[in-house]
Amino acid sequence: MGKTLYISDLDGTLLNKAAEITPFTKEIINRFTSSGGYFSIATARTLDTVLHILDGVKLSAPAVLLNGVSVYDTWTHRYEKIETIDKSCTTGLFKTLADFEITGFVFTLENGDIAHYYENLDAPHRKVFHDDRSGRYGRVYTQVDSFANLCGMDIAYFSTCDDKALLLPAYEKLKSDSRLHVEFYRDVYHEEFWYLEICSAAASKYNAVIYLKNAYGFDRVVSFGDNLNDLPLFHASDVRVAVENARQEVKDAADYICDTNENDGVAKWLKENE
Repeated sequence: MGKTLYISDLDGTLLNKAAEITPFTKEIINRFTSSGGYFSIATARTLDTVLHILDGVKLSAPAVLLNGVSVYDTWTHRYEKIETIDKSCTTGLFKTLADFEITGFVFTLENGDIAHYYENLDAPHRKVFHDDRSGRYGRVYTQVDSFANLCGMDIAYFSTCDDKALLLPAYEKLKSDSRLHVEFYRDVYHEEFWYLEICSAAASKYNAVIYLKNAYGFDRVVSFGDNLNDLPLFHASDVRVAVENARQEVKDAADYICDTNENDGVAKWLKENE
């Protein structure tokens, strides 16, 4: 069968509704990787939250972070690859967001690492997100008067979470820009909110997984997902597994359906099919 990479989304897939990995799932993954299997994750999360959540989990292949913006090797503790947005479109991007009165968080590449910026914390969800990441994970944020002030920097990612009706017009406009990769999907923890996430067109879970496949000589990729931003991950995979709680579009694109994220679906499937 050749060399196979098993790669899973985190929230709504590998993690339970408390955004935690269960002892059972941790045991199965560690047993699998200790015996020579290749397992990693592909998530919209950043490095600081991933290292905290997966403490004690032995990944055996680099992790895909920020929906494919970066690839990070947890063994060498370095980013292998970080894609940044074409500077020719950052001014227009931030103007569009301002025109639709949308703000959130901007991640930049600085000295080989990711830095985090915001304009304000006026919205309750944004304040909770900021306080959670800074309090629980120690993430450092810098406030700026306007994202326009960041235009000369290497912009890696923009993320916001808000009401679908507020974000939809901006999504419809930005998705037509071929220089950008734009994700728009429901928050798995708060169904009334949607995420709008923007990065370089060269950055996606698809491109990151193809990079891993070529760089590490994987003959086959088996992926696990639940939400719309996992469809690019599925497109890069040879075998696609959706958790039972996945969006219908993800189930329709899957080859197999496993148990829910609350019932250790990924770990059970891995144990039964490795």
